[in-house]
Amino acid sequence: MDWDKLRIFHAVADAGSLTHAGDVLHLSQSAVSRQIRALEESLNTTLFHRHARGLILTEQGELLFDATAAMNKRLDTAAARIRDSEEEVFGELRVTTTTGFGTLWLAPRLPKLYEKYPHLKIDLMLEERVLDLPMREADVAIRMKEPSQADLIRRRLMTVRMRLYASPEYLAERGTPTTMADLTEHRLICQNTTSAQVGAGAALVQELMSHDIPSTLTVNNYFGVLQGVLNNLGIGVLPDYLTQDFPDLVRVLPEVESNEVPAFLAYPEELRQSKRISAFRDFVTEEIIEHRKRQKNTPEL
Repeated sequence: MDWDKLRIFHAVADAGSLTHAGDVLHLSQSAVSRQIRALEESLNTTLFHRHARGLILTEQGELLFDATAAMNKRLDTAAARIRDSEEEVFGELRVTTTTGFGTLWLAPRLPKLYEKYPHLKIDLMLEERVLDLPMREADVAIRMKEPSQADLIRRRLMTVRMRLYASPEYLAERGTPTTMADLTEHRLICQNTTSAQVGAGAALVQELMSHDIPSTLTVNNYFGVLQGVLNNLGIGVLPDYLTQDFPDLVRVLPEVESNEVPAFLAYPEELRQSKRISAFRDFVTEEIIEHRKRQKNTPEL
């Protein structure tokens, strides 16, 4: 099968238009159309339904597009490995993690990584959806559960627990609860149990909500919960990794916490030799080690 025709087919399928594909490929519309017709003739099938609003893939076209998409991702991987210098770390690294961990723990530490590797281009993708690493939706992931996808190298980084925290100002004004029943006199700030979050965090919130707390603020990520706590709105359910970067937070009801949540770093087996991956993995590992050391030496308020 002609590689050049496949490249043109993929561009047309991706753009949904001969004209737009031609612009991307720097070819005329007629040249693109000839290549598509030749490919259809060689396969003895129709790849596109043609209508006034553009092109739609046929069932056979969908099958071929899946194949060319997978080929493109493999080629991107090969190109990334080729670009990795033996001596220098540079180029784009696509990192995915949850909104809470990415904004509250990872992003504040990235200056150290850029200081060491100033030519890195990090694309930080913060979302609760688990991206498909083998299909190269991202290069490396940090997730609050062990990845289930095949062909991944994974490393357990740390253990997280969700706990209750408040600001000193809030507690000075409203008092410090000493029992779970006392929470009915306070505002609870947490993620809604229906929002995307780790199961242990949702279970803790469900338990707290069973005490008929009259005033609540629910946010769909921990960054929003933290902002509510820092602005003295109430008592928040937050991950314990925040305590070092926000030492003024006061833990409330120390006996109340979620089950352990393991944090894993993972990346595709095919990127094992990537210098960018190695640099990021080693950086995160070093930061976790420092985090653990400080955690042991920091008494909880």
